[in-house]
Amino acid sequence: MQLQLDGISKGLGADIHIYPLSLSLQAGKINVLLGQTRAGKTTLMRLMAGLDKPTGGRVLADGVDVTGVSVRRRNLAMVYQQFVNYPAFSVFENIASPLRLAGKIGEQEIRSRVEAVAEKLHIAHLLKRLPGELSGGQQQRTAMARALVKQAPLLLLDEPLVNLDYKLREELRAELKELFSNSNTTVVYATTEPQEALLLGGHTIVLDAGRLLQQGPTLEVFHHPANQRVAEVFSDPPMNLFPSTLRGQTREAHLASDIAIPLGAHLHGLAKANYTLGVRPSHVRLQPHSPVDYPLRCEVDLAEISGSDTYLHTRHGDINLVAQLAGVHELAPGSNVSLYINPAEVFAFDAQGQLAGSPQRSAA
Repeated sequence: MQLQLDGISKGLGADIHIYPLSLSLQAGKINVLLGQTRAGKTTLMRLMAGLDKPTGGRVLADGVDVTGVSVRRRNLAMVYQQFVNYPAFSVFENIASPLRLAGKIGEQEIRSRVEAVAEKLHIAHLLKRLPGELSGGQQQRTAMARALVKQAPLLLLDEPLVNLDYKLREELRAELKELFSNSNTTVVYATTEPQEALLLGGHTIVLDAGRLLQQGPTLEVFHHPANQRVAEVFSDPPMNLFPSTLRGQTREAHLASDIAIPLGAHLHGLAKANYTLGVRPSHVRLQPHSPVDYPLRCEVDLAEISGSDTYLHTRHGDINLVAQLAGVHELAPGSNVSLYINPAEVFAFDAQGQLAGSPQRSAA
């Protein structure tokens, strides 16, 4: 399905939930809605589905205006954050329920489709069980299977993995990407996690406070954020940002009286002015990776160990710097550490917050 939003907006009284925006979903592909909590992702999906009516604009499905058409009359499926399953139905009947409601589908066809989708989601051995006998991951797989069995041309997934533990999320992400790689279904997947957007690939639409900030192929948006806010949203932890000044003919950015970071070749064309430099936490290191890496002496505020990574929170005067380090690093608060930044991995944003220069893809 080719779904288009033409000047769509949503408000309630003085509150604006979605500011006027237009976008075209990539038909038959994964379209990721990326944004922090309250960015407008769920509201936008409800407008796409016909669960809510827009304040302004139109929703077009394959060129047909469906703005006033209710969700019951649209050919789509939706999966929510919570595991929505019928407790008294077996897994088989849960998955089969939309086919039975549709009518005119024979029992043999229903069984064939249920078993096929259950096999793809690795729950074929659970078809006789009740939802209460399943784990959280199995319940969410059941909810997804019920949506997939409809073979609807539009599938909306509203943060479907957010309530699962880390391991289950990783498993299902990989399975979903493979599941939709050879599908004709147009998928819309809402998430707050940049890593999830990168794993799913496809096309990413960045939302913030009800506004559309940028859309495009996922890797293109990640490597070339249109502005400073996109760079913050599409980085977890958020991108480190530093006010800086370019002076005279030098190829250095002055962050403080004692800090002058050399500019990478991709920033040599910048005019002398004030900029905000950005570097992703994953590109801040404890050891230099190249002869041009710039050392910055910092004081440790906190070493936050999360899974297999350590998030090191540090500061140098008024500059705060977060490093995402692989492995466990037990560094005491108040201790000193040298962190290294490669100038080739630095972003630059102008005084209006627009992208002025981004690293070459090979450096990202």
